[in-house]
Amino acid sequence: MEQFTIEKLYDLNETIAADLMKSAKYPWEILPKIKGFIVELGNKLPADKFDKRGDDIWIAKSAKFLSDNVYIAGPCIIDEEAEIRPGAFIRGSAIVGKGAVVGNSTELKNVILFNKVQVPHYNYVGDSILGFKAHMGAGSITSNVKSDKKLVIIKNGKEDQVETGLKKVGAMLGDNVEVGCGSVLNPGTVIGRESNVYPLSSVRGCIPAKHIYKGEGKVVKKVD
Repeated sequence: MEQFTIEKLYDLNETIAADLMKSAKYPWEILPKIKGFIVELGNKLPADKFDKRGDDIWIAKSAKFLSDNVYIAGPCIIDEEAEIRPGAFIRGSAIVGKGAVVGNSTELKNVILFNKVQVPHYNYVGDSILGFKAHMGAGSITSNVKSDKKLVIIKNGKEDQVETGLKKVGAMLGDNVEVGCGSVLNPGTVIGRESNVYPLSSVRGCIPAKHIYKGEGKVVKKVD
């Protein structure tokens, strides 16, 4: 599981949540801490760059809203130059990074989006962390609760598993991950840096860095 640590997955220079990420070894360990961290950090943000709107909602003055038809619940931080498109539904405990795009009818809940992340069309992202420039194609979602409602286990094959102790864990996407349209990332999915997922995939377990997920049992290394 060592290839799926925070250090291996993410460039912490590309998130306002770097201090939180440094507090754990694996990304799923910080999911229960996101809410409290946002409130703590938000109260320290410079007033010349961020406006506080409502209860525990901080929005950068340079963030772009393409419509008033947006719902935002706190706690939430929307960083500089982020773009929020019509119909976005941000349910709270969400950090939207610099230059990130939250698209039409996209729903966020208990997430960290690193800088330049794109979730631009009909995405659900819950209890998840998306690394720098990660992109989810139209209609792709993170499933964050198992159908049997049992606690989520991170599985890198049969011999390498970690119990999270959490009922809700979505997906951990490393930097520059590309997820194809219409894909489902099942609870506890972890995808290494610069890997790709084919459209219409149902992904489980861990995908190494610089690989292509073509289907179950069909994961191939990228050719430089």
